Amino acid sequence: METLEQRVMPKVFRRLVPFLILCYFVSFLDRVNVGFAALQMNKDLGLSATAFGLGAGLFFLTYFLFEVPSNLLLVRFGARRWIARIMVTWGLVSAATAFVTGPTSFYIVRLLLGLAEAGFFPGVAYFLTLWFPSAYRARVMGYLLVAAPMSTVIGAPISGVLLNLEGVMGLHGWQWMFILEALPAVILGFIALKHLKGEPADAAWLSADERRWLSQRMAAEDRERRAESHLSVAQVFFNPQVWLLSTMAFGFFLTIFGVGFFLPQIVKSFGLSNVQTGFVAAIPYVVASLSIVFWARRSDARKERRLHIAVPAFIAGVALIAAALADDSILKMIAFSVAAFGIFGALPAFWAINTTLLSGPASAAGIAFIGAVGNLGGFAGPSLLGLSKDLTGSYAGGLVILAAVAFVAAAIALGVGRRSNPSGIALTPSGE
Repeated sequence: METLEQRVMPKVFRRLVPFLILCYFVSFLDRVNVGFAALQMNKDLGLSATAFGLGAGLFFLTYFLFEVPSNLLLVRFGARRWIARIMVTWGLVSAATAFVTGPTSFYIVRLLLGLAEAGFFPGVAYFLTLWFPSAYRARVMGYLLVAAPMSTVIGAPISGVLLNLEGVMGLHGWQWMFILEALPAVILGFIALKHLKGEPADAAWLSADERRWLSQRMAAEDRERRAESHLSVAQVFFNPQVWLLSTMAFGFFLTIFGVGFFLPQIVKSFGLSNVQTGFVAAIPYVVASLSIVFWARRSDARKERRLHIAVPAFIAGVALIAAALADDSILKMIAFSVAAFGIFGALPAFWAINTTLLSGPASAAGIAFIGAVGNLGGFAGPSLLGLSKDLTGSYAGGLVILAAVAFVAAAIALGVGRRSNPSGIALTPSGE
């Protein structure tokens, strides 16, 4: 006989997760499509590798500064309205990137894009804590996180094709790419106002007994976490566990975006066309998408988090060293694919730990702070790769540094969250 839980949770999943995946897909695409624009834009604007890396990374500087305030405003005004606001404003700013005229305007628009998008992912992560019990979160976060690499799997070939619109209506191909890829964010922002609800009690698409069961389940978990953690919003920022998680996030973001922003240029150097570059650059992200689902399901099935972060992060470090050493283009792409399998595979268990250790407003502030510090890695990674290219003529030195950071993140994962927790999910193999 079907239990109430078996009836409710699939409904919640079908209602919320596909839409949020689509929103995050568009978010990540608008964040990283600048890597494909660089195939034409850098020459048109006179950007060096260092200048491009700095501009690409500046997005994360304002994202870092405004992520915590944005998530606290989300709690104040409600997830539905605040997520919609974020999407509309980032779509408009992303489209404005089409009209930059040089390094300075490029830097300004990237800073504004980070400001507009600040708080989106941690806001969605916090929103999911209002709807999904802890036992479901690695799987749900895994499905959401698949949108990041899938945005490149699908977006990379599309971006390559859009670059061929060079000269249409007097615009460059990279300008058309920014304009057309920004429109979905604005449209989805307005849809979010109607589609999302703030909490289970507001869900007209659930029956009264279903709303009651889910509200009571989420309230019970929240009370247990509050009783165990005793953390206020202010105390979150001084909590050692939060700083360990933040350091890990820094390492993950540095690696993901350090490689991600420059991968199209690395692939283009193999002698490929823009369209070919789009398809080849998508390969590591196909692997990453499969990896996220694999590690997320495995983490929930084993009821374990730490090793499901540390092992894939270590794999990524080894693969990045291989990518730095490989001269053959095929071997280099294999190495980048293995690195993607590792670094993206660590994310579901990582974000699941975040939502397990924190509760209430402290959860919103803590997740946002961890994401904010992580986004500083998104600033440092592209800057590091660009500087490495200009100073040495190669990305190899930068890739080795990214590998070292991945190893540090793996080591930290083995020491974080060494305690039991109310969800019943073991953070360690022994449940300590």
